[in-house]
Amino acid sequence: MTTSKIIFASDFAPIRNFADMMRDEPERIYGDLLEPLRKADYSIVNLEAPLYTGDRHITKSGAAFSGYPEHIGSLLAGGFKTAICANNHTFDSDVEGFFKTRQLLEKNGIACVGAGANLAQARLPQEITVNGVKILLLAISEGEDMRGATENTPGVRPWEPEVLAEQIRQAKGKYHAIIVSAHCGLENQPFPSFYVYEAFRLWAEAGADIIVGHHPHVPQGMVQFGKCPAYFSLGNFAFYQPAQLFYRKLGYMLEMQIDETGIVSHRPIPYKIREDGLHLLDARETADFNALMGKLSAPLQSETGARQAWNAVLAYNGVQGFCDELEKIRQTMLDNAPKGAAMLRNRVCCMQHRMQWIDGMNRIADGTIDDAPAELVELVRDFLKREVEK
Repeated sequence: MTTSKIIFASDFAPIRNFADMMRDEPERIYGDLLEPLRKADYSIVNLEAPLYTGDRHITKSGAAFSGYPEHIGSLLAGGFKTAICANNHTFDSDVEGFFKTRQLLEKNGIACVGAGANLAQARLPQEITVNGVKILLLAISEGEDMRGATENTPGVRPWEPEVLAEQIRQAKGKYHAIIVSAHCGLENQPFPSFYVYEAFRLWAEAGADIIVGHHPHVPQGMVQFGKCPAYFSLGNFAFYQPAQLFYRKLGYMLEMQIDETGIVSHRPIPYKIREDGLHLLDARETADFNALMGKLSAPLQSETGARQAWNAVLAYNGVQGFCDELEKIRQTMLDNAPKGAAMLRNRVCCMQHRMQWIDGMNRIADGTIDDAPAELVELVRDFLKREVEK
């Protein structure tokens, strides 16, 4: 029986300090990650930027950015065959930027999944056949900044867990494996929002064979829902962030071995992100990473633990954190009304922010905002404060 090796990498964005390197030396960004990438039978990546700038970037809650058509060479150098476009930056150069990017991808033999001209197209899965192994790939995101597709307008596949679960049920038994890609969750936190945990469990129960999360910019842990492994966040990939925070400079690719019986094995391939690109961890660093994954995964092994971990995120934020965010939005509204409006709209409409506020306000109102295991609150503090050693 033939086994297919699949690699899933998270956020790829040819921006900031990596932009010139990814244009002029397309392979260099991957460093010694090139070896595992080239040994894969098929590789998937989350394309976290349009490859076209156009006349403008949209006004949105967070940063808007884009690469250029020349950056397609770096995707090709990594051997990627599929680009996940269900994320919060696909439409940063508006609708034109998306269609130009999709056209460029398809011209170069790279499939685009998770976004489209309308909701029906954004929902379309991708069928992948590798060495006779039939795989179905489904991609979903939160449709931030009102960029979720509708019946008549372009966008990414929006957050619709029940619809996706039914799609999984209908596909079960027709493929050797069903992979779900989910771009979701509160950024920079070590533990998933509880609504993410619930959605991943729903998809696992519907019949997904493996679930891969990304968007939080830091690595998160995993849990086995029955036979389905669920990884909540791979962290950053070829995505440069100037903040010298340790966990934003640490990520992992996911390697899956799949045959006609389903997922045979799965393992993280951890790396660090430095000024000159990506680097596999050495033996000591790998041991530290494995210990970290153990700590991040431990509370997720039960619903009670997952709730406690999320409550630790809310507790660390606390009343003052919510007040600070309100003041930031208010001041931005005064200084730049469109930007401030986009920020407030996102807190109301985007699932990750809405659930943070709903859950946080409920716990403040009933006096339980500080009720969370101290060791988990301390882990959250470390994630938000620890810097890269110089």
